[in-house]
Amino acid sequence: MKDPKKQYQSDRYAAALQYEPGQEGAPRVTAAGRGDTARLIGDMARENGVPVYEDAELAKTLYRLGVSTEIPAELYEVVAQVLVFVARIDKKMP
Repeated sequence: MKDPKKQYQSDRYAAALQYEPGQEGAPRVTAAGRGDTARLIGDMARENGVPVYEDAELAKTLYRLGVSTEIPAELYEVVAQVLVFVARIDKKMP
């Protein structure tokens, strides 16, 4: 029987996005991983004060797109929600 903790870890996804307002192009996937790599991405973000937005389906979709990929138009709306989330956090920080 599979270890439930390991199963959870292997089914977990994480991705990081980069977006420069005012620059051409859509946000780009800068990191993506599954399982232990996903955990490391989240840990590194938290350790470096990078806001973490939890959306399992979006993380899985971005993982499938792959690193260095610009997000496609069909993801603009959901990624815009992430950017608003980050902007709100940035405004609260000194």
